Order: sequence, then structure tokens, then C-alpha cells
Amino acid sequence: MRARRGRQAIVAGSVVVLAIAGGIAVWATSANGGGTSSDNETARPKQASGGSRPAIPVGAANAPSTLTVWEDFRCPACQQFETGFRPAIHELEDSGRLKSEYHLVTIIDGNAGGKGSLNAANAAMCAQDAGKFRAYHDVLYSHQPPEQQDKFADKKYLLQLAGKVKGLVTPAFTTCVNDGRYDAFVQKSTDAFAETGYRGTPTVLLNGKDLSKEKGGRFSPADLKKMVQDANKGKQSGKSSSPHPGAAPHMSTSPQGKQAGRSASPRAPHPAMSATPGY
Repeated sequence: MRARRGRQAIVAGSVVVLAIAGGIAVWATSANGGGTSSDNETARPKQASGGSRPAIPVGAANAPSTLTVWEDFRCPACQQFETGFRPAIHELEDSGRLKSEYHLVTIIDGNAGGKGSLNAANAAMCAQDAGKFRAYHDVLYSHQPPEQQDKFADKKYLLQLAGKVKGLVTPAFTTCVNDGRYDAFVQKSTDAFAETGYRGTPTVLLNGKDLSKEKGGRFSPADLKKMVQDANKGKQSGKSSSPHPGAAPHMSTSPQGKQAGRSASPRAPHPAMSATPGY
């Protein structure tokens, strides 16, 4: 096993594999970036925030609570987090109680080689231009290939998956994906992650609180709802100007990904997050 892929998940101070019952682990990584595109240095997706920590917003802008998520589309632990927490996050977003900010990074491209993290992130940002980021983001995680295959590096495959989101595949979207319009934006997000001090994905913060440190390093969707409820007491829910287009794509379950020679854990109805070294 190569050292650069010797990632370990930590729960309550003990080294465990992802087979822990009902657990979602966060992989410790080094934030080496993937490629960048000097031709697209100033390109920014619609409504995306710029600055030192560029992000894609989801949900009502005036929602009282904010979920900050740092993710890599090739990361099996990110896929597990999304699978377990997606219903709760969608419910909170759609009710105006929570807005999310997604920072897409290319850690696995940097560690293991390839361009799947970069190309998938760029494609998701192209979907943001069409107002369909959330739906396509969810499709990508529902069809995540094993990390070693780097199937997301294939732009034809990314376009094929886009066909699962109604109305997403257009000439403009296809050109955006093929040209890597937002490669530099993704690289900037990866550089920002390297400066945060966090060492694993997914890194998830609620109103600035690192959720991997809550409840002894284990955190469930029910806990997320409760934290949002408590944080929002006395505050008015936000209102979105429009529903999420394509929010209910046709998705099928992909085989579980593998990382560092270990199988990802089975999906569970109430998974929990695990703390990582350096958190």
C-alpha cells in the first residue's frame, strides 16, 4: 500500500476502517491540488462567491443558519456523508432554515493522480450556471465510481450523468464542461482548503462549528436538525426566490467506492461523522 494513500479514519481516538456500523469517516489527506487553467482565471459560476474562499451557494440566501461543506467528488467518505445526510440537508434547505456553501476541492487528484476531482467539480459549476447544481451534485455522488478508476476524468461520462437531470444538457453546458471553464475557480478553492488547517474531506461546519468535534466525534442527521433548530430559535426562516430546478433527478445507487484498499461502509439510515487527525 503506497504511503500517499494510507489514509486512516479516527473515532474516539481509535483507528478504525470504514466498516464501522453506521459510521461516516472523514479521510485524512494532504491538500495537493489538481490542474489549473490559466485561460479561465477570472471565470466564476453564477451566484458563486469569490474572494479567498470561493463557494457555490444552495438554499435561501437569507436562511438563518449556514452549512459549510468542503468536498471532493472522488472521495468515498464524501459520498457516504452525502448519502446519509442528504435528506436532512435538503429538508432544511427547502424549508428556508439552512443555506449551504459548497467548496469543491481536488485533493484526491493531487494525492492519487488523475483529473476526476477537477473535471467533476468543473462540471458541477457548469450546472450551477444552469441553476441545477444541487441536482447534478447529488447525481455525481450517487454514481461515484471507485476512486482508483478515476472515471470522472472522462468528460463524456460526466455529460452522460448530466442527462439524468432534466434540462441540464444543453450546448452551453456541454461547452462549459469540455472547455474546463471553471478549472481555475476549482483550483482556487483547493488552495483555500490548504490554508484552512483542515486535513480531511468532507469537512462540514454548521455556523462555523466543526461537526466532527460534536458529540464525541459522532454526529447524525437528527443531530444536525436539532442543532439547526436550536440555532434558529427566534429567527425567521429564509425564503428562496425559486425552487431548486431538477431537484428530484432519476438516480440509482452505484457500487460502494474503495479507498486505501478498504471497502466503504454500508449505507445506514442514521450514519454519523467521525473525527480525523488534525481536527
